[in-house]
Amino acid sequence: MKLVVTVVGLDRVGITAGVATTLAENEVNIVSINQTILDGMFNMIMMCEASDASDVEHIQQALAKVGDALGVQVRAQHADIFLSMHRVG
Repeated sequence: MKLVVTVVGLDRVGITAGVATTLAENEVNIVSINQTILDGMFNMIMMCEASDASDVEHIQQALAKVGDALGVQVRAQHADIFLSMHRVG
């Protein structure tokens, strides 16, 4: 299953490492990643793949926990849901 992971918050050391480590611990592979820092605000979006048997709620909870520790908001959604919500037209 494909997941979209988004991260937003004040920039600080360790955000990418913390999120990537949490994904790896949950057997989620990062397929592509794009990150930008605008006026001190960190923004990152990742396309990821997990096995169909993966527990998305568990992954979301683990990412929320690491996000709290890092002071950023981390969200994970099925890619189909994310793309449907952001489709124009």
